[in-house]
Amino acid sequence: MPLPPHASVGEPGDGNLRMGHHTPPIFISRYESPHRPLQYSFPPIPLSKKRVYCGKEYCYTCGERALAHGGEMNTSIPCYGIIPARYDSSRFPGKPLADMKGKYMIQRVYEQVKTVLDRVYVATDDRRIFDAVHSFGGKVVMTSENHKSGTDRCFEAYSRIGEGEDVIINIQGDEPFIQTRQIEAIMECFESEGTQIATLVKPFTKEDGFDALFNSNSPKVVLNNRNEALYFSRSIIPYIRNYKYDTWLDHHVFYKHIGMYAYRADVLSEITALPQSSLEIAESLEQLRWLQNGYRIKVGITTQETIGIDTPEDLERALKYL
Repeated sequence: MPLPPHASVGEPGDGNLRMGHHTPPIFISRYESPHRPLQYSFPPIPLSKKRVYCGKEYCYTCGERALAHGGEMNTSIPCYGIIPARYDSSRFPGKPLADMKGKYMIQRVYEQVKTVLDRVYVATDDRRIFDAVHSFGGKVVMTSENHKSGTDRCFEAYSRIGEGEDVIINIQGDEPFIQTRQIEAIMECFESEGTQIATLVKPFTKEDGFDALFNSNSPKVVLNNRNEALYFSRSIIPYIRNYKYDTWLDHHVFYKHIGMYAYRADVLSEITALPQSSLEIAESLEQLRWLQNGYRIKVGITTQETIGIDTPEDLERALKYL
């Protein structure tokens, strides 16, 4: 990487952030930053091509200014978006190929994800979906019919296309309105090298009401102070003692789980080899298998709602947003 005028190369161990496992940090010391005067540092930017580190937070201003003086962004850890898509569904057979005003549902999901990620693949077990993805120019991998979860299907697909030290994002194929900021939020969880698995949550609001909080189809999550998941449950967690249940949203921030996951490649290989756990069987939530086996799940917080489509009636309602 060419250095700009008056730039210097830091030494390992000098307390500055590293660009990668083998590359020392680059400091650009002649240009002012609103966050760190007279110095820029470039630590790993493994997943996002849009940001450069200025010392305290990701900043488009610093990124643009540094790049203008010869810097470059590090995208050394590739990120794959994989969209599992099955044809058979008890409530909505053929859902990925449902027409959404001239486009397949799976096509709308794919195109949304492509606005953020370069490497996007559909993983399917059905020739009709395979051919449909090809028809709109998408990338697709044929996988086994025997997978029990989208995570398993993601791993098989990644084992055919991946390159090793990657992060894989598992994107639901029935959420055509997925927001780019949600994908970025889960990517940002991997700015920490210690992140193994990541997912998203959304705070419940008072406007949601207690009925939404009580809904067992909307799993709840409790977090520790490092924004890691402590537990997921279909029940309301935590229980708020000494208050009537219909006032709980006034006294605590409850989190709704958004069903998007991301994994480091080696961790994905490990968790797909695990047998079902007792907590997973009890709640019918596969992420409890990972927690019960000691894996850590980093949590990104979003305020954006998702619109999942599980039935033909859901589709009719969703079409109103197009």
